[in-house]
This record gives sequence, C-alpha cells and structure tokens, in this order.
Amino acid sequence: MSTAVHAAPPDARLALAHSFLFVPGDRPDRYAKACASGADAVIIDLEDAVAPSAKGAARDALENWLSSPEGRAPHVPVLVRVNCVNSGCFGDDLILCHRPGIAGIVLPKAERVADVASASSSAPLFPLIETAQGFANMNQIVSAPRVQRLMFGSIDFKLDMGIHGERDELLYFRSQIVLASRLAGLRPPVDGITAAIDGAAAEDDARYAHRLGFGGKLCIHPDQLEAVNRAFLPSGEEVAWAQRVLSAAEGARGAAVAVDGKMIDKPVLLLAQRIASEAARKNLH
Repeated sequence: MSTAVHAAPPDARLALAHSFLFVPGDRPDRYAKACASGADAVIIDLEDAVAPSAKGAARDALENWLSSPEGRAPHVPVLVRVNCVNSGCFGDDLILCHRPGIAGIVLPKAERVADVASASSSAPLFPLIETAQGFANMNQIVSAPRVQRLMFGSIDFKLDMGIHGERDELLYFRSQIVLASRLAGLRPPVDGITAAIDGAAAEDDARYAHRLGFGGKLCIHPDQLEAVNRAFLPSGEEVAWAQRVLSAAEGARGAAVAVDGKMIDKPVLLLAQRIASEAARKNLH
C-alpha cells in the first residue's frame, strides 16, 4: 500500500493576487486583522521582521494560530516567509510550513536551484530574487518544481548590488524578472515593497511595476492595500475603450474595423479581451 504524500493543489487565488501584506511572525495579534484587511494574500514573516531571539516564539505563535478556528479558515491565502536556507532556522520553519492552512512558502534570498529544492514541502514556492547570485541563476530557479511566482526583493537587491535609486537604476533587472517568468510559463511576478507607508506612494510604484509587466506588489501596511489593488486593475477609461473595441469587433463579423481612428487587429482585440476579463474580476471584489 502506497504511503506517498500528494501535494495539495495550489490556491488559485494566489495566481491572481495583486497585494501581499507582510505581518511580523511574532505579532499573532495582527494575524486575523491582516487576513481581514483587504489584502489578496497575507505573508506571515519569520525572517526580517523577527529578531533572532524571537524566532522560536514566532514559530510557536504561528503554530498556535494555525490550530485555532481563525487559523484553520483564514479569509485569504496565508503564506510564510521562512528564514533563508543557511540561517540555521530554515529546517524548523519548513516543518511548520507542512501544516494545513499554509498556502505557500516565500523563500528569501533564493540563489540556487538547490535552495528551492531544499524547501521540500508540498506548498507552492515564491522565491525572492534579492541578490546578484539569485538574479544570475533566475532562469534555473523559475523552472524548479512548485515555483508559482517570483518576487523581487528590491531593497536587499539594491544593497547587494550597490545600486542607489529605484526606477531607472532597476529597470533592467525588473524587466528580466518579468521575461524569465513569462518564458517559464509563470504568472507575472510580484514587485518589492514601497518603504513609504502612505497609499499614494505605493500606488505610484505599483502602477510603474504594472507597466513593466508585474502582476502584484509586496506591502508593509494596510494603508497601502487599496491603492495597490487599484493600480493593478484597469481604469474606467481602459474598460470603456475595451468595451468599444469588443463591440466594434463583434459588429464587424470578421471584417476590418476601426475604433477611435485606429484599426483593430488581433493583438488589439486580445488586449481588449484581457482588460474586460480583469474588469470582471474587479467587479467580483
């Protein structure tokens, strides 16, 4: 009789998630609030947000919460950012991530395929590209088993590279992360945090990331969530344009047709269909 453990199917909501809210692992009083905050997904952070002396207590807090009624049925997918592979805490973190209720593992400072393979859990993996080494090996990392989406740890990446600046200075690296994800058949990647807590700054950064092909953003405060979610969904003007294109194409019955003085070809029609689909998802929210 086989005793093989079958991987649980990935939570489909994670493939479409735009906003990922970090919560310190040693603040269990914030877990439920984060799950009800409007974030598409919550990341309970056992790494940077927790002092070395509090790592064990954070794991215990998370384990206790997963055994509670709230933890067994969270409103949104819950991921865990474990400590990095060579931290000394990785093994204990990973054991906890085998618990029901964990929808995915955020793997910090993912640098090699072996790092990803060592996260031997049935949960989907979200490697964080945060170092030059990780970026150099990214095309292998995206092909590793159970990798669902890449995340960009832009602040740590800048530190590792000695880069000063957030936009043009990181344009090449962001574009390559989007390209690697697309070539591997992954969902669009998730951009790094905005250090300013206010929603306006986060929305501006999210719109920029969206233009580059990212599909989501890491968040550090609930005040950022509404703005980030809005940034990754089509505007009213875009939806109106898509509806005009789809209506015109339907009326033309395959014949050539123009909208707003521009001819509609297949790529334009496909873009209009994508915008309409995203708008439908927005209405569901």
